[in-house]
Amino acid sequence: MKSILITGGAGFIGSQLSLRLTEEGNQVTVLDNLSQQIHGEDAKKSPLFKSIEGKVNFIEGDVRSKDDWIKALHKQDIVVHFAAETGTGQSMYQIEKYADVNVKGTSILLDLLANGDHSVEKVVVASSRAIYGEGKYSCLKHGYVYPNDRQDETLSNGIFDPQCPVCNASLSFEATDENSKIHPSSIYGITKHNQEQMVLVSCKSLGIPAVALRYQNVYGPGQSLSNPYTGILSIFSTRILNGNPINIFEDGEESRDFVFIDDVVEATRLSMFSKDANDDVFNIGSGVATTVSKVASSLQEHYSSDVEITVSGNYRLGDIRHNKADISKAQKILGFEPKVMFEEGIKLFSNWVLKQELQEDNYNKSIQQLKDKGLMK
Repeated sequence: MKSILITGGAGFIGSQLSLRLTEEGNQVTVLDNLSQQIHGEDAKKSPLFKSIEGKVNFIEGDVRSKDDWIKALHKQDIVVHFAAETGTGQSMYQIEKYADVNVKGTSILLDLLANGDHSVEKVVVASSRAIYGEGKYSCLKHGYVYPNDRQDETLSNGIFDPQCPVCNASLSFEATDENSKIHPSSIYGITKHNQEQMVLVSCKSLGIPAVALRYQNVYGPGQSLSNPYTGILSIFSTRILNGNPINIFEDGEESRDFVFIDDVVEATRLSMFSKDANDDVFNIGSGVATTVSKVASSLQEHYSSDVEITVSGNYRLGDIRHNKADISKAQKILGFEPKVMFEEGIKLFSNWVLKQELQEDNYNKSIQQLKDKGLMK
């Protein structure tokens, strides 16, 4: 049995991990600020908070507060650091906030580990595939390449696929492995890379094993249905159930690696208790790319809806084109095997959504904010 601190433990992944660990007999402490964007105006009544209420030692606090960290770290064996501002689009205009929460918050943890009395014997930090930017592609002439960020002038002409950075030729998109080039295309991605590097470098110098998990697009029952900034399945679901049309960006063929929440929880748990994982980084995904058009049509089918789906050619600066993780390292070292593929996962997700209270659709408001900042075209 371990004493485990989970920051952001009232969030989507954190709450599910908290429940799994308490069921196994561990003592879990959660530090979370109950962000209104995730939990709504009455956070203590949110489904995410209610799911862990009374089952963990809950501390309402902020990772930007040294005092809150000191309180939360008391007699902890393992720290799982989830607390962060998330979302690529929003990060492009809330720059100070993202840096403050993600980078400063992590720096306080590491400063306390370096200079304070503690019993922490391992740290697991949630990183993101966003650190890769466009990720790995192959060119017939130049082999594996890592395309530059897509520019406004090409996107505005309907050219959505990245081109070879050497010869501008068409590319084939590949699974991105952990040795791929790091070049994030959003402030969010930059802060996540900072987080993982700070943790790995600092903990190594302190003799504390650490692991960074580069999560792909996590989805499943329990995720916030009211947050219009993250989670395309939640966003589309809320719009469909409110009878609002779906606007698919670009040509609809952009893809993501959707990984089911149960698989993410298991991968995280494996990394926590595996010595072989120490001081390393792992992609955590399904290893399969699914197009946004397929997501929309699948949800429309599961909800028996006839809302209009439009492929508009709109685009957001900072978005990537494709994403598929190479998960062979996690399979080999962690023994991780994704068990819930997209077809089953989206059915489980949509069945859960239909049992939830219908949420207000704030998507248009979030899009207008991007347009006002010149980030949505």
